[in-house]
Amino acid sequence: MKKYELITLISLIIVVTIPIILLSILNSSKPGDAVNDTNSEEQQNDDQNTNDNANKDKDKDNGNGNKDNGNDGDKNNGNKDNEDEGSKNNEGSENNDDANKEDKSDEIHWGVDSATYTDEDFLGCVVDNYGQPAIWGRYLGDKEDVSFGLDKEEVELLHDNDIKILVIYNHVEDARGYDNGVAHAEEAIAMASDLGIPEGVAIFVDIEPDYPVDAEFMEGWYDAMSDSDYEPGVYGVFSEENDIFAAYESMKNEAQENTIVWTAFPQAEITTKEDAPEFDPTGPEKSKLYGWQYAIDGETCNIDTNLFNGNMMEFLW
Repeated sequence: MKKYELITLISLIIVVTIPIILLSILNSSKPGDAVNDTNSEEQQNDDQNTNDNANKDKDKDNGNGNKDNGNDGDKNNGNKDNEDEGSKNNEGSENNDDANKEDKSDEIHWGVDSATYTDEDFLGCVVDNYGQPAIWGRYLGDKEDVSFGLDKEEVELLHDNDIKILVIYNHVEDARGYDNGVAHAEEAIAMASDLGIPEGVAIFVDIEPDYPVDAEFMEGWYDAMSDSDYEPGVYGVFSEENDIFAAYESMKNEAQENTIVWTAFPQAEITTKEDAPEFDPTGPEKSKLYGWQYAIDGETCNIDTNLFNGNMMEFLW
């Protein structure tokens, strides 16, 4: 082969080979790029998914937080509702208690009071001739030529016969002056305590129609009794013509509304328990008018006869 022909052949081989080599190089680089592009794409997708999941988690957390806050709010509202319901129940309970107390005014109890000491014979006289009393009025301490005072044997006898005791203090003859009212109340309190009378029992100061009386005395009695273990009570003939009526209505409202009144007006005839009149006492409008001595001076037995409404029972011994 000639020299120029060899050169020509080599040149031709080179011309043909170079494009083939270049093409091979290009083909080998493209798959790599594709893989890189794919990897990049997958990375981007992973990043996007990660961000999306993070946002979802965040939203979920926020949702749960809001839900929890809502539940807390519901719980708080529930507690408030419970408190409101509790308050309503308490108010209802108080109203029911008041209603029960008012209902007791329809219960009427027959009883007696006497200056005579109660023994088996005297109790038998009353029961046989007048009936079984539910209440028996008796005095604190002796008052010469007027009354014999309660003692423990008499108390035991009355209680053994299911009779409640109405406690009377009759050592007043001048019912005027605040300090005088306090002094008599303190004496009555001491006498009641010595006899073992329990707290919550009312002590009735006996103010007879011929005794001078004013509002200051009854206020002193009320204040001292209210500060003690006992409750303030007043006995008297509460007709509008008597001084005790006007004196009572001149007291401060608190004293008028919280003093228990046992009135001896109007007067009727002594009767047996079965023949007792309807409960119809007269007394101050603002008072706790729970007792009525409707007749005095029984002939067969030395008693006065009384009617009491059910509200009186909690203030007896």
